[in-house]
Amino acid sequence: MSLAARLKADEAVLSAWSTIPDSLVVETVAGLGFDVVTLEMQHGGHHEDSVLRGIPAIRQAGAHPVVRIPVGRFDMASRALDFGAEAVIAPMVNSAEDARAFAAAMKYPPVGMRSWGPTFAMPRAGETSAQQWLETANGQTLAIAMIETRQALDALDDILAVEGIDGVLVGPSDFSIAWTDGRKVDPALEEMMPAIADIAARTRAAGKHATIYVVDPRLVGRYHAMGFRFFALGSEASYMAKGATSLIETARNSIG
Repeated sequence: MSLAARLKADEAVLSAWSTIPDSLVVETVAGLGFDVVTLEMQHGGHHEDSVLRGIPAIRQAGAHPVVRIPVGRFDMASRALDFGAEAVIAPMVNSAEDARAFAAAMKYPPVGMRSWGPTFAMPRAGETSAQQWLETANGQTLAIAMIETRQALDALDDILAVEGIDGVLVGPSDFSIAWTDGRKVDPALEEMMPAIADIAARTRAAGKHATIYVVDPRLVGRYHAMGFRFFALGSEASYMAKGATSLIETARNSIG
């Protein structure tokens, strides 16, 4: 089942967040049990070559490959899809104009202006019919616009109304900076939680997917109750730190 189908079925999915541009690391992360692995190009080290080589490792592990592109790199959105990504997350989508440019790169005509060339995507998805790919790709590849500024919040309904935008992802760290006018970074800031809940409600009312980056996994249940269904959790550094801390503590405690 595709990521699009799982979200349409209202399933909750958990995404790893990969920042290290090495296919062996991606392969290891993909085998940890996450539903999704997101390759991070905006703040992480991933680049075109590591995305190209990392996606097969994710698919082989049975997870869904997603890519977050750098700000404004809508050309990379199309390339990520041609490499085999099932979804692309675009940061700093602050207006309907931004959303239209993103959707144009993500969808084939008549919805968008994506150029034909799924040289890697079709075989990696096990698809052999170009016609079948053309007829289904727009529905099976997700354009996720990030909501992380006050401008984006003000334009949310206009962004959601853009054909070809399939959902939004809340970036709570940037959102907290915007919410406090630059005074604080706190992804769990209580005073912004009603706004985050409102984003989820408006997104679902528009028939689109509400997704969010989660720094503290204990918040997943709260966000799920708001209507979010895609949850991005931490990065390789946090997975290694948590695992190593537990391993070292258990080993030392065993000495007695």
